[in-house]
Amino acid sequence: MISENIKHIYEPTPLQCGQAVLAMATGADVLKIVELCGTENETDLKTMKRVFAEFDISVSPNRCEVKDKKDLPNVALLSLETPKCWHWSLYACGKFYDPEYGFIDEFPPSNRRYYWELK
Repeated sequence: MISENIKHIYEPTPLQCGQAVLAMATGADVLKIVELCGTENETDLKTMKRVFAEFDISVSPNRCEVKDKKDLPNVALLSLETPKCWHWSLYACGKFYDPEYGFIDEFPPSNRRYYWELK
């Protein structure tokens, strides 16, 4: 179940944006999430989906490109091509909970943006 009271979490290390997104969406401790992911490095979509499933959060099957935040669903896992790398972020109820850039109103700096709806 998606946390009813999402709190922003910065990524513990520069490689743990996925773990931070999982912790924010689930409400679980980020160190527990790192353990569940089985890595202290980058996470892939397969790992993200597996951990979300452990918390009874479904991830839509298709990746959708998005340019404007008005086109996002209520809660979404974001994959963003930032100036430095591909990056995981979380969108919920009109706000971005980004592990690197903070709690913000607009997309973090990114060239290409994709999402999966979370329920």
